[in-house]
Amino acid sequence: MVIIVDESNIHRQDGKSTIALLYLPDLDALEHLNQTVLQIERTLKINPFHWAGSNWRVRDKFVAALMSLKPDFRIKLAVMTNPVNIDRSMELALGHLITERQLRRIIIDGAKPKHYTARLKKTLRDKGITVRKLRTEDDKETPALRVADAVAGLARHHIEHPTGRAASLYRSIRRRIDIVVEV
Repeated sequence: MVIIVDESNIHRQDGKSTIALLYLPDLDALEHLNQTVLQIERTLKINPFHWAGSNWRVRDKFVAALMSLKPDFRIKLAVMTNPVNIDRSMELALGHLITERQLRRIIIDGAKPKHYTARLKKTLRDKGITVRKLRTEDDKETPALRVADAVAGLARHHIEHPTGRAASLYRSIRRRIDIVVEV
């Protein structure tokens, strides 16, 4: 199992923040998702997708394209009220949401210091979860991180504005969401 992690809105002092975990069955599925995201971006004629930097037309098309993807990735979400301590929130989110025992890889968006990843690994080990590789990567290296970014941004926007523009997009991803927890 491979898990891709991204967060949305964690640096704000108000509103909500979300942490999205995308579950893929194996490394082949990760590579397939990476290639598919690149193809979607070429088709839409956009630079690498980022939720905050995209307009609603691009967001709609990007999410619609993601929902037709195979393999069928799964989603778990953590929701927090701002302000948050991202280090502690990430530990709590991963501790609550990751229940699988044998993980091939966890990829977290953004450059983080070594002590950060070491603390996350310890949190998971304390729960009896083995992680062979927990890495932080840039979304330009791993296009699948852009999917997690889209899910985290979409979920946060929908939670803050349940009847707003994101409502129909959120309904489209709902079938892939296994759990939403308030941390």
